[in-house]
Amino acid sequence: MPRARRVLVVGIDGVRLDTLARVPTPHLDSVAHAGFLAPVTVAESTPTMSGPCWATIVTGVRVTKHAVWSNDFSGHRLGVFPDFTTRLARQDGRRTYAAAAWEPLVTVADGGPMLRRPTRLTHHAPAADTPEAWEAADEATVRDAVAVLTHEDPEASFVYLGAPDETAHHLGCGSAYERSVASADHRLGRLLTALRERPAYGEEAWTVLVVTDHGHRDEGGHGGNSEAERTAWLACAGPDITAGATPVRPVRHEDVAAQVYAALDRAPDSHWTLDGTAVPTLPQAVLLDMDGTLVDTEPLWLEAVREVAAAHGHTLTDEEGARALGRSCADTAAHLAGVCPRTGARILEAALEETFLAAVEAGVELRPGARALLDRLADGNIPAALVSASPRRVVDAVLKTLGGEAFCTTVADGETERSKPHPDPYREAAARLGLPPAACLVVEDSPTGIAAAEAAGCRVVAVPSGAPVHPAPGRRVLDLPALVAAWGEPRGPRPAARDGAGRAAP
Repeated sequence: MPRARRVLVVGIDGVRLDTLARVPTPHLDSVAHAGFLAPVTVAESTPTMSGPCWATIVTGVRVTKHAVWSNDFSGHRLGVFPDFTTRLARQDGRRTYAAAAWEPLVTVADGGPMLRRPTRLTHHAPAADTPEAWEAADEATVRDAVAVLTHEDPEASFVYLGAPDETAHHLGCGSAYERSVASADHRLGRLLTALRERPAYGEEAWTVLVVTDHGHRDEGGHGGNSEAERTAWLACAGPDITAGATPVRPVRHEDVAAQVYAALDRAPDSHWTLDGTAVPTLPQAVLLDMDGTLVDTEPLWLEAVREVAAAHGHTLTDEEGARALGRSCADTAAHLAGVCPRTGARILEAALEETFLAAVEAGVELRPGARALLDRLADGNIPAALVSASPRRVVDAVLKTLGGEAFCTTVADGETERSKPHPDPYREAAARLGLPPAACLVVEDSPTGIAAAEAAGCRVVAVPSGAPVHPAPGRRVLDLPALVAAWGEPRGPRPAARDGAGRAAP
């Protein structure tokens, strides 16, 4: 059964990006390491104030549409361009949750609320306009949010923490501000723990976004055009993002709401006229299947299986042919031995290998988009590995067409203890590149190979060739040209992959 998609957005007001380099933020770091953390430049047309920035973040449209120009929301157009908690609740009937201490976000104060109609709401206003009162309000907000996230079932949530911003306003961006940022990170950790302690967590696929709205001048304060004020950031991790990914293009505030919809597999309606889009990312490495993914050898393999089966008195059924896709010679021979009882599995395996190899050596064609994909990986200095269930002799024959220089390493059948659908080949390829499987994107065509990649802990792009494949959390279904188009033009070289000893991978 597919895992249920869920999203948590944590907004931490007024956290300077350079402060994150000085202050220990282990929980934010865990999100960044599992996905990405990228700078966000507040658009020139947007005042560097909380109201306009948060409105852009939660609606997915720019200030000229939502019309929140200051911290007084009067005259806004949030009814036309609602926040994601309201849109999902009212239009899709989804359960949504919002928690915030700043009154205009959730009450009618100053022209609010910005978060107009979530299905569940937490609000604890600070008792006074002091850093201490804001810390207490954030603490109460998180206490309630932890209970809701642990024991209830919101599909999309927004939790706002305001103490760092207020501390900077009162005391500047010194030690008290840094302590407040560290406290906000501790509260983020409690929210992440609440997700993991959900009774249904194992059956859920959570995307977590952590975002700030603007920066601060050294003395505290914002609203101007300095780099310190206009620099914000977004961290994002989820089942559709590889660990340590790099955004293909600059990240914008309006992308946050679009990322929420994408994480829920909700295609935005064109009438919403969103200005943001989900953030496309590049993985640290790509692990590529061969047969049916890069080269059109699946028909050759199926014909080889049919020929060997027929030579030993068995007519291959369509079901048996589908089962053979993505399988090794040994696995397929073991099955044929059961329907060709007069012939041993080793003889059948040798016959399969020889027949398939002869067909491959006669010539293979690349799948549409395969060459462009390999060129894109090379241009972007993204390490690639070839991971195949075919024997080494077949892999080497195909490499004459693909070009062995395109791959940092290749893994063939028999070079790990178990072959696909077991995870061993993909784990081996990731290890050779010096990366965890979660940092690698696998491109596969068959259900057998996809099962191997997902069992290894990799994200997957499925490019079906012979058998149908359905999307799921951690698995997108595209063709190769669409994948190359999503990545766009390379923005510059990436660091070379490292092996387990820290050396550059071959």
